Amino acid sequence: MTGTLVNDSANKSASNNGGVGVIAGSQEILDVVIVGAGLTGLTAAHELAIKSSTPVQKLLVLESADRVGGCVITKSQDGFLWEEGPNSFSRSPELLELIVDVGLKDELILADRKLPRFVYWDDQLQPVPMSPGALAKTSLISRAGKVRLLLGATGLISEGMDPEALERGGEETVREFFTRHLGAEVVEKLVIPFVSGVYAGDVNQLSGQSAFAKLAALEERGNGTLAPGAVKTLMARKKEKKLNPPRTDLPVVKAGELGSFKGGLRALPDTIATKLGSRVKVSHRVVSIAPQPNDTYRLTVETPDGTTTVTTKSLLLATPTNTTGKLLQPLDPTSSDAIAEIPYPTVACVILAYPKSAFKYDMEGFGNLIPRSLGITTLGSIWASSLFPGRAPRGWQSLINFIGGSTNPAIAQMSEGEIVGQVHQDVSRLLLKEFRPPQPRVLAVHRWDRAIPQYTIGHQQRIDALHAGLEKYPGLFAGSNYMGGVAVGDCVKNGLRLATVIEEHLAKNQARLS
Repeated sequence: MTGTLVNDSANKSASNNGGVGVIAGSQEILDVVIVGAGLTGLTAAHELAIKSSTPVQKLLVLESADRVGGCVITKSQDGFLWEEGPNSFSRSPELLELIVDVGLKDELILADRKLPRFVYWDDQLQPVPMSPGALAKTSLISRAGKVRLLLGATGLISEGMDPEALERGGEETVREFFTRHLGAEVVEKLVIPFVSGVYAGDVNQLSGQSAFAKLAALEERGNGTLAPGAVKTLMARKKEKKLNPPRTDLPVVKAGELGSFKGGLRALPDTIATKLGSRVKVSHRVVSIAPQPNDTYRLTVETPDGTTTVTTKSLLLATPTNTTGKLLQPLDPTSSDAIAEIPYPTVACVILAYPKSAFKYDMEGFGNLIPRSLGITTLGSIWASSLFPGRAPRGWQSLINFIGGSTNPAIAQMSEGEIVGQVHQDVSRLLLKEFRPPQPRVLAVHRWDRAIPQYTIGHQQRIDALHAGLEKYPGLFAGSNYMGGVAVGDCVKNGLRLATVIEEHLAKNQARLS
């Protein structure tokens, strides 16, 4: 049927508070519709409808799933609490401001920044050196490797760019970029484990300039060298901080401290959705977009009560590339096809718990990563109950393990039982005592068929093609974790950027009509 969008009881995260101007009928024109209630979409909605000095009154967030949060999934059972998507966040001014603005400051918890990170090498866990002093003492990197790292980072030696990268116009793979700057040994023992464990990516496919844009910016600022660029960036930040001091009500978070909330990361999207109230509609799937003659867009939406339409002056697609591309295909096939080329590997998140007595280490740390050259299938493990308090009952240790990714596509064909068996085998080898290890308590196996977008070679050209296509449709915008970074803070920053662009568009149109 065709009718109105009404407050739906299926919205498990959004309350009915603050629903000014969100009862959308087929004749009413909204100011903003945001498709996708992940962190990017919710942040943009909060900025536009609540935080802005001139709040947008007629705003709607449409989410096809029956919950908000996108890839943020927190669950609990029998005294265990775990994450099946992102597990923590690093500090950023934008994220800290959002946390305070939505009232979660007192719920914020921080991990000890001194907790070591480990890499498995030479049949043992070795701490990742996090400071110059630790680098000097570590046995993980050889003396020759340390010298190469130091000389490369400071620009005392400079290797030329790989000929293949030159043929690509200077775009390097992650392996090429870091090998040129830091040497092959650091790439093998530190970069590859990090990339595969955090991004589920392949250093031979990812673009150094896109996947590590901040480091690429340091290189540019340092005239081709990382360390001078880092010094200049630090000085610029200190100057900016003096000119524009941060808000005094923000929580103090030191560098290296990872954050979460007492009830897990889902507190952030759930709280934003609650504040947005009836502006958020879950189980509402947009199936098509039709540009209208008056620079508006009519959306066809499948709801729990049937099919309806809604018209809006501006539209943000804060959705993964498969959804975004499908909606854009009838409008601009070129941009749709461009982002369809962005790969998303399959990754399984496996949460296992063991008695603390089963481990051969004290398990005081963030977790461990595993170089791909060792032939171990599991990418790495986060020691969840060591990172934040209250994540496991007394006497238990919980681990969030990751398996699959770009270097292991076969994971998509494995059964859950096979995945658990493989992870348990790897955990037993790395972390458990030599006698027969106990069977784990399996808390969850979440297979992400489309896990993390991969910023592979040519990524920026794909994003440019998307933007070029969208320029033909004023008021239509797109953005999610396939641009600007995949971390929690990156998604928040992206949402704020998109909100600013939408505000400017609405203001320009208002001025034109005045």
